[in-house]
Formats: sequence, C-alpha cells, structure tokens
Amino acid sequence: MDTAIRNKILELLEQHRIMTVATLRPDGWPQATTVGYVNKDLTLYFLCGLESQKANNLMRDDRISLTIDHDTPELMVITGLSMAARARVVHDRAEAEEALRLMPLRYPQSQRQPLPFKMPTPDEVRIFRVTPLLISVLDYKKGFGHTDLVVC
Repeated sequence: MDTAIRNKILELLEQHRIMTVATLRPDGWPQATTVGYVNKDLTLYFLCGLESQKANNLMRDDRISLTIDHDTPELMVITGLSMAARARVVHDRAEAEEALRLMPLRYPQSQRQPLPFKMPTPDEVRIFRVTPLLISVLDYKKGFGHTDLVVC
C-alpha cells in the first residue's frame, strides 16, 4: 500500500469515532447501524449487545460494509472511507480488554471527568475485530467523487 494513501486512511480513522456498519439480515436485506469504533493501525474494533441483531447477523455471515465520514457544509471538501471487511468476534481476553480500554479515550470529555456509566466487561458485550479487505478513500478535493481504491 502506498505510504501517502495509508497515512490518509489512518488520518481519517483518527479524526472520527463513529461508523455505519452494514450487515446481512437472515432474510438477505442489509441492515445498516451506527457504532462507535477504535482502531489499532488499520484494524478496527466495535462492540454491541450479546444478542443484538447486528451480532446475530455477523455470527451467520462475517462480511460487512462500512463507512466513516462526516457532514460538511461544502461539497468539494467531502472526505471519508468505505470498506469491505470481515468482522470476527474477539475471543482473546487481553485483546478484548484493550479494545474496551481504548473506547472511552476517543471522547475528550472522558479525559476530564468519569464516564456517566461503567464500561462493560468483555463478558457483557460482543466485541468485533474488523479486518479490511478493500478500502475506498473518498476525497472530493481531488475531484468530484474521487476515490482511491486500496486492496488490503
């Protein structure tokens, strides 16, 4: 992967905290939901309820599509990422605890004051590791609808 494009992907991952994840429901229809995420390099982590529809969808089929972007008042400054990826349950306790430790650090207020709730333990949520297979880097500054496609 080209160093400049990799740096752009990492920059966009660091600038954002939420993503939209599309999974496949049992009836074949896609289900898109918004989740918070953390990343370590190009690997992303998100969590959800143990028996959520999203978790159940991923237990049947670990393929996901996701987007990471933000609203902007100017058309020609739109940037973002979309990915085709695999989302697999994290079974390693140390990896799960690390993902949970990193999650509140994405929110500046948690640096100044305690969270208004107790972070769940790895036994109370399902944590998914997202491994990108294909990343599309959207950057309108390079032209309307410009994307750089990266195979991982």
